[in-house]
Amino acid sequence: MKIHNLAFIDTETTGTDPEKHEIIELAVIVARQVERPGKGPSLEIIEEAEWKIKPTHIENADEEALRVNGYNEVDWMFAVERKKALEEFAKKTQSCIFVSHNLVFDYAFVMKAFEETGIENKMHYGKLDTISIAFARLYDAPLAERFSLRALCELLKIENSKAHTALSDTKALVAVYRKLMGI
Repeated sequence: MKIHNLAFIDTETTGTDPEKHEIIELAVIVARQVERPGKGPSLEIIEEAEWKIKPTHIENADEEALRVNGYNEVDWMFAVERKKALEEFAKKTQSCIFVSHNLVFDYAFVMKAFEETGIENKMHYGKLDTISIAFARLYDAPLAERFSLRALCELLKIENSKAHTALSDTKALVAVYRKLMGI
């Protein structure tokens, strides 16, 4: 896993059920792990990308999810088709380790999108969840009561002014990872 790039990933969706809801925004920041002997790796950002994705079944959307994500028809007027977004995403994340905050959620939606579009997932099998890392690293920290991305940004003094937009949350995810790992 040490030789693989990390793909920091966030999704914004039309609800919480990957069998019923869909990704409407996807972002990735790909970073190279740069060896620092005796200190663990630092990160070198290679690229970042985001896609607004046209929903195919907006009628199944949870209204609260759309409100939280800021979905509106005007902002999604020029959104890309899901298959095109997944093709580009798959190229950028090939051989990468999937890193997410609440990995189970994002991974389920990404895998469902791969399945439904017929695009092959070529990511490395390894995955990292920053909730798990934060829980392990901050377990004894008196102020660490919650481990949501928002709570960790507040605790670690990381600004995320556009929370619940995929790219902003992905940038916050990278910053949280760096702080948790001491890099």
